[in-house]
Amino acid sequence: MKTLLQYSGIILVLCGVLCLCVYYFATPTNSLLVASMILEVVGILGYIIINKYIE
Repeated sequence: MKTLLQYSGIILVLCGVLCLCVYYFATPTNSLLVASMILEVVGILGYIIINKYIE
């Protein structure tokens, strides 16, 4: 469980990248851009904060 918590930030960043791929190859809508931005920012901040307190 602890390792899954450590990698949750990276998983969120990868979901943001997946949203950008869907935006590029499928339907370009602004909602996908907003969702990918939110996922990437939350993922990066979550990765930093979680790994600071777990280590």
